[in-house]
Amino acid sequence: MPRRILPALALALPLSTGLAAEAPPQQFADLGDVRLESGAVIKDCKLGYRTLGTLNAARSNAVVFLPWHTGKSAEALGLLGAKGLFNTAGHYVIVIDAIGNGVGCSPSNSASQHGTAFPVFNIRDMVESEYRLLTEKLGLKQVHAIVGYSMGATQTFQWMVSHPDFMKVAVPIAGTPRQTSYDLLFWRTEEAAMLADPEYANGGYKQNPRLPLYHQIFSLNFDTPAYRAAKTRPAEVEKFIAETVEYDPDAADANDTRWQMRAFLAQDIGDDAAKKIKAKVHIINPRTDLIVNPAPALALARQIRATTTVLEGDCGHSAVFCAADQIRPAVDRALKQP
Repeated sequence: MPRRILPALALALPLSTGLAAEAPPQQFADLGDVRLESGAVIKDCKLGYRTLGTLNAARSNAVVFLPWHTGKSAEALGLLGAKGLFNTAGHYVIVIDAIGNGVGCSPSNSASQHGTAFPVFNIRDMVESEYRLLTEKLGLKQVHAIVGYSMGATQTFQWMVSHPDFMKVAVPIAGTPRQTSYDLLFWRTEEAAMLADPEYANGGYKQNPRLPLYHQIFSLNFDTPAYRAAKTRPAEVEKFIAETVEYDPDAADANDTRWQMRAFLAQDIGDDAAKKIKAKVHIINPRTDLIVNPAPALALARQIRATTTVLEGDCGHSAVFCAADQIRPAVDRALKQP
């Protein structure tokens, strides 16, 4: 999600975890040259990660958390803890900075493949690089659970298929196993808004562009019409739009945003995926989500007889914040499964 949304929404999430104050250090796993499914190679690829807690003697308490579109581990820390998306106590939590998020190897930070020269990758490539981080760098043969939100949840669905024995529990939150026509329309409209912006300059910009139309379209879909109508009076709309499109010096790099978006656009776990899944799965989706259509996730839940939590409010994709009190106990219950 655009980073400008995070500060306002964080106020809606009643956190008192102290995780931000503790600030686990940023770490990196050097994967060298990474060959992608397409045959292209990302040169000198490093993935970032942060860890919370301690791995137990049995090495059985590792929980991987995968953030959202361009989400960074530093930002994700604020969503974890006793009043966050799940209680981290007793777990060894690994928060991963995926390919393309600006911390892991990305268009914005590559020395030899900078900007539009960076190879196009897909969700399966992201998962394979994360698998290497966990197995080669951290020496894990299995984790207890993988939890992801939004694009991180979409990666979680792919994890369930690509490495079905690697996790015992999987909890995708507001993600999808494949794109619907509505998802494709939304994200392609977002990409078109980027490409039409003169400041983007077809990815050849010198300064990160503002992309006001991109952010306005995202804001339009992040909440539901009912939610926005209730929260913003007509007289306040101009102010709301101005705040939405205001230049953010900390915004995610535009090419990072687009390259991860392209990975999301291509995602489909396949028609035979249900036969491969072995984890105990709990799927959480907002019914009214306009960013990630919940239908494919809920259809897969019926196929594999997964348990579900369907969030029925008007928050849409932002339910991860305003419905945290429903999400947290559901995730905690899932993580308690042996």
